[in-house]
Amino acid sequence: MNRGALLKVVEAKYTRADLPEFRPGDTVRVAYRVKEGNRTRVQNFEGIVIKIKRNGYNTSFTVRKVSYGVGVERIFPLNSPLIEKIEIVQRGRARRAKLYFIRELSEREIRRKLRADRKRIGQDQERARVAEEEAEAAQDATQTASEGEPSPE
Repeated sequence: MNRGALLKVVEAKYTRADLPEFRPGDTVRVAYRVKEGNRTRVQNFEGIVIKIKRNGYNTSFTVRKVSYGVGVERIFPLNSPLIEKIEIVQRGRARRAKLYFIRELSEREIRRKLRADRKRIGQDQERARVAEEEAEAAQDATQTASEGEPSPE
């Protein structure tokens, strides 16, 4: 087995599929496990995604927030086991892939530039509802099959 194929196998094993898809401009809340001394706790970091560096398994994303008037940026590896979950708070509509320009903008100007994409929010909710209905239908089908009744199809 050559090196490239071996890397793909290992990366596929550790790539996380449980995280939602998001894009630059989206406001996300990242729950990240932090170790302090001998105990660990979950720390939430909420801000705007300004960059996603796609590099296969080593994909990372940068989140920026303003805390007490000071801009704070944090880079998270996407496939890190320390990420508990990523919540999409608000979808944004950005016209660029790297949003470095928001570093110089005020919060009001950022809101104006990255208008909430209400259409994408509605589509996401619709997809979640349809997936939930399909899961319920599949569960009902397995229950009826396990009871020994022939399926209605």
